[in-house]
Amino acid sequence: MSKKKLNSEQQFLRNLLIGFFSTLFIVFVISMVALFQTLITYPNSPELATVTIHNCYDGDTCTTTEGEKLRLACIDSPELRGGRADPIPAKAAREFLNSEIKGSTLNIRRITKDRYGRTVAELFKGPVNIQEQLVEKGFARIYERYRSQCEWSK
Repeated sequence: MSKKKLNSEQQFLRNLLIGFFSTLFIVFVISMVALFQTLITYPNSPELATVTIHNCYDGDTCTTTEGEKLRLACIDSPELRGGRADPIPAKAAREFLNSEIKGSTLNIRRITKDRYGRTVAELFKGPVNIQEQLVEKGFARIYERYRSQCEWSK
């Protein structure tokens, strides 16, 4: 069997196709890795209880329609009052959080109770971790002392 030599136009097309399919394969692999990460990072909804958010006092404290007070785990947002008060970013964090979850039914992963009797918990709106979203958007920071309580913040 003799090998037929490709002319320069055929070589160009062959190399273009090889590059295209290589890129397509790489994008597919990266997509599958991202999907796998999402599936192992976020708990399945059926495993978690649900709550409906009545209102959020600030960027890390909310109340459910049942009256349960929630302290969002693993994050710290600016304070509205007190010695460390920073009202402008605190109000922005509260407004963002209320716009995202007020009136919504969310999945909750209860972790513990804090010294004020609030439930320390992670909230999920579908696959979105609310605390992680607050950090990504700049409305809160990871609370270093408690970061081990949340898988995403380690």
